[in-house]
Amino acid sequence: MAAPVFRFAPSPNGELHLGHAYSALLNLKMARETDGKILLRIEDIDITRCTQELEKQMLEDLEWIGFEWDEPPRRQSENLSDYRDALLELERNGLIYPSLMSRAEIRAQIAELESNQTVWPRDPDGSPIYPGNEREKLPIDRPLLESTLGKFNIRLDVETAMLLSGTELNWQESGAGPRGETGETPADPKQWGDVILARKDTPTSYHLACVVDDELQGITHIVRGQDLFYATAIHRLLQYVLDLPEPIYHHHALVLDTGGQKLSKSRHDTSLRQLRESGISVKELKDLIKLP
Repeated sequence: MAAPVFRFAPSPNGELHLGHAYSALLNLKMARETDGKILLRIEDIDITRCTQELEKQMLEDLEWIGFEWDEPPRRQSENLSDYRDALLELERNGLIYPSLMSRAEIRAQIAELESNQTVWPRDPDGSPIYPGNEREKLPIDRPLLESTLGKFNIRLDVETAMLLSGTELNWQESGAGPRGETGETPADPKQWGDVILARKDTPTSYHLACVVDDELQGITHIVRGQDLFYATAIHRLLQYVLDLPEPIYHHHALVLDTGGQKLSKSRHDTSLRQLRESGISVKELKDLIKLP
């Protein structure tokens, strides 16, 4: 069997914190224990928030904690054509459509429905699911992707994609979900609704870019925080309809603050840069995150 391939995929849109250190070092540890490779991916598709200065700082922080990678990093901003190719394949199969509604319009429509006692479904992150009425109003000859990309959001027609898959989707979980889910785990993409795969100001999305990158980098094991556990359902659906290999997933518990809340890049007191400048040692940092 080929050696396992792991990856750590941070975004240079803020300062890395203790949670990132935990995930990076856990990926490194698992890769070395299995004689596998560890790769670094720089997820910088958000051109408004990701900067070269933040990327430089991010790399310095990773080197400081002892994270190492075995190949030159892959930058998403340098590989946008790969995501366009995936969108074109989805279009050929009738699985995407342009969406003109703004977030404010979506919120207003759902608020009106809820004011009339309609219980509107939420996705696993707690956000109202997109109504989908634009999908139903589209003519059979949907606008070509090339004429809409950069002008409208592009959404995945989840219901049609599920019908195309023709099977119940699942994934192999070697870690655990928020409710202890492990082993063969059922995937329920419908709980997310028709997710956005490309935005007006960004030619791809996290969901699409990460599954395309995982295939192109030969990733076999995805180790990441439990906050992304339920997003795996959408990733498995995209992998199926794009004929991409299925990795093994391992979701780990999050590093929380003293109040039990998820760490944020806007919180500087737990940032690696702040800790490094305070004089903390790497050993002390590892004691803080309690790496297994």
